[in-house]
Amino acid sequence: MALAIRCDELLRTGKVRDLEHLATIGNVSQSRISQILSLTMLAPEIQETLLFLPRLSEDKPKISEKSLRTLTMLDDWDDQRKIWQQFGCKFNPAIPG
Repeated sequence: MALAIRCDELLRTGKVRDLEHLATIGNVSQSRISQILSLTMLAPEIQETLLFLPRLSEDKPKISEKSLRTLTMLDDWDDQRKIWQQFGCKFNPAIPG
């Protein structure tokens, strides 16, 4: 999530020209940059929850960018929130609501 926010900032501020430039800098494909940037389309409280997930020292994370792609394709944040909860995920308890 943090990488998506940073990439979006680089594009918005003009520090990188376009997705191709960003992909070159990151040594990844434009498709991969698009997948990462799509995370910025998530509802704000989902983004915040992702940012504050505890760091794992072992095992694979329960939530991955790939598992979030379904959510990023939904324009309606309420729909995203419903599916987020269907994943068995909770929102950050520090966030009201």
